[in-house]
Amino acid sequence: MSTGLTHRVFTARRSFFSFLGPEFRFFAPDGSLALFVKQKAFKLKEEITAFRDEGRSQPMLRIQARSILDVRATYDVTDATTGERIGSCKRQGFASLVRDTWEIKSADDTVIGTLAEDSLMLALVRRFLLKAWLPQGFTLTAPDGRKLGKLQQRFNPFVIVYDADFGPEGEGAVDTRLATAATVLLLAIEGRQG
Repeated sequence: MSTGLTHRVFTARRSFFSFLGPEFRFFAPDGSLALFVKQKAFKLKEEITAFRDEGRSQPMLRIQARSILDVRATYDVTDATTGERIGSCKRQGFASLVRDTWEIKSADDTVIGTLAEDSLMLALVRRFLLKAWLPQGFTLTAPDGRKLGKLQQRFNPFVIVYDADFGPEGEGAVDTRLATAATVLLLAIEGRQG
């Protein structure tokens, strides 16, 4: 696994303001920078590269939409250092307009988990009443119902910050790179709704 993407517990933060596209920073538990993303603005077909450093000299992950402007878009995730296809994340279309839901798939397109917003009721209250005043929570669940990880947004009406915990490495665990890519997509795609 690529260095810099070995943390299964991290904090992800979307910058409050950045010129020509948002920036995201992922921090290791010790506070050090683990990943940096500068999303390009005005792209019809989403393509995101995550880097090990803010100087963008060490690409780590590539996340690329398969199609243009699709509410059920699938994003392929590739290791930028090896070219290995890691898997994909598929947004659940119109259902995600009410409750953010993503399918997480392995390299062979087998569904290995679903990343879903905490509850339908909270999702509706968040969208129609409280907006940024009610933080989002997401649970990553395996097809057999096992909990594989959790993302919890901190209360902050100005900056999106998620605390992530994708549990211990081992059999049945989601690849850290794929979990990281799913978090990037939440910051990039779902972050536009707030």
